[in-house]
Amino acid sequence: MTASARLAELGITLPNVATPVGAYVPALSHGDLVYTSGQLPMVDGSLVATGLVGDGAGQVSPSRAAECAEIAILNALAAVADVAGGIDQITQIVKITGFVAAPATFTGHPAIINGASNLIGEIFGDRGQHVRSAVGVASLPLGAPVEIELVAQVHQA
Repeated sequence: MTASARLAELGITLPNVATPVGAYVPALSHGDLVYTSGQLPMVDGSLVATGLVGDGAGQVSPSRAAECAEIAILNALAAVADVAGGIDQITQIVKITGFVAAPATFTGHPAIINGASNLIGEIFGDRGQHVRSAVGVASLPLGAPVEIELVAQVHQA
């Protein structure tokens, strides 16, 4: 099944490519690989949540942060698709790097980034198997709770 057909089956529409918040491009190809810049959980130009991830008052809950990781990976897929000529040009998801803004005592980073990894698996099946890093940080751009980078292999024109 193609990635576009699977997205339709899941009821997911790729968003427009997010406008960069700095002096960079959303994605860049090199050979048969496309690398994305860090993608935030933005919908229609706004973050869906802000703050540190944790179970404390005023923090972004781990379940909400995992949803943010899903949104961020869709933004990353949109950036890859834009450079590659469509999502069906993706032949393999190679690597996901996920950053989680959290207090030093939080250790659940992998579970948060599973939001992105699990969605990639649902969309791409075996072609979605990837290597990954889940990193805790003190803060992220604009106060985002998560940020995702993606490397994907694509068909070369």
